[in-house]
Amino acid sequence: MNTKIISWILQLAVVVILGNTLFFKFTDAPETVELFSQLGMGAVGYKLIGTLELLACILLLIPSSVAFGALLAWGLMTGAILAHVTKIGFEGEAGILGSMAIIAWVLSIFIMYIHRASLPLLSAVFKKNKSELNS
Repeated sequence: MNTKIISWILQLAVVVILGNTLFFKFTDAPETVELFSQLGMGAVGYKLIGTLELLACILLLIPSSVAFGALLAWGLMTGAILAHVTKIGFEGEAGILGSMAIIAWVLSIFIMYIHRASLPLLSAVFKKNKSELNS
């Protein structure tokens, strides 16, 4: 299968996962308020995270910025996973949200790998490793 098609499938999956919670963050849903209160964050915190997730979704849908969208999504999901591991847990609905964060995190890594040439640090690392292999 073509890597471009695989990338689009992965990108859309991450957009669906991140986009699924935006409504709750931007409407002050009781579930969101409760979840973020466990983290010691108020409305500013979850609205900021929601805005960053929306930005990641937009970047993932623009071909020239896919790698940066994946990097932002990966960073946000790293924070979400850490929040679940340290404070929220994986019981009930929180477990579903935590599992979706893990899936989005893994998919973001694959997207960054596919688009590694667009990320200066990854591009330099992979060029260096490739040149070392040829020596």
